[in-house]
Amino acid sequence: MAKNRSRRLRKKLHIEEFQELGFSVKWHFAEGTSVETIDEFLDAFIDGVIAPNKLAFDGSGYLVWEGLVCLQEIGRCTDEHRQLVKKWLEDHKMQDVEVSELFDIWWD
Repeated sequence: MAKNRSRRLRKKLHIEEFQELGFSVKWHFAEGTSVETIDEFLDAFIDGVIAPNKLAFDGSGYLVWEGLVCLQEIGRCTDEHRQLVKKWLEDHKMQDVEVSELFDIWWD
């Protein structure tokens, strides 16, 4: 049965026009990479591909990093966003770069 939900409820539930799509990303630094190099890389990652494309990144790691990429505002990432992030990481010599398919960041 179809449910007739108000705009306010759809927004609160992050469904229909308020659905948010994102993707997960994972990569490895070379063994022995210093903490300073990792910090500099992450600053460059944010400045180079995340912020200019109005994306947000939430992740953690040391030599192996993984996290979630979504838009800074309510909306849906695209396959183009996935490819931009993957290409940027590969161009900066990260190892074993993996980017997932798009998924609903609230309900998947």
